[in-house]
Amino acid sequence: MGWPVRLGVAATAGAGVAAAGYLGLVTGAVPVDLGVGRRTRPLGPRAVDIQAPRELVFDVVAQPYLGRPTHALREKVEVLERGGDMVLAAHFTPVGGRITATTVETVRFTRPERVDFRLVRGPVPHVTESFVLIDQETGARLEYRGEMGTDLWSLGERWGQVVARRWEETVAASLASVKDEAERRAARR
Repeated sequence: MGWPVRLGVAATAGAGVAAAGYLGLVTGAVPVDLGVGRRTRPLGPRAVDIQAPRELVFDVVAQPYLGRPTHALREKVEVLERGGDMVLAAHFTPVGGRITATTVETVRFTRPERVDFRLVRGPVPHVTESFVLIDQETGARLEYRGEMGTDLWSLGERWGQVVARRWEETVAASLASVKDEAERRAARR
């Protein structure tokens, strides 16, 4: 076998390894937590005013974890373990084509004012998030804040920008969904 053929085989193998590594990183199947060159960035803040009581909004946020999730939510969230005020849950997010990212997070509940999330496994090594519920005269305000951390200095920072964009889009969709469902339930009362 001549050197051009060996070079072609090596390039093809290298491309395959790179593609598999990328796919593993994107889907959360191969988490990378080196603890070297860690950089953090904020997620959010975002807020949505909801015309429903704070307790009802809390119930809507907590339902996929503490109650019986709807069929649509079962496709997005799977509770792996339950405790008194905390669950370990897998979250499934389509990221393009037939690729689905899986994150595993602890979810802690402080009724009725907050729900806290901490990433256990995912496309980045560190994420903490909070949904804080505030009483208002016309209902409740749901505020979201978080922090994302990546490793490997500027390379990780660029990866974090890609992940954060999709992460925040997913959170925005969740906030809109919570608002719609809470207001629908409040109107039925």
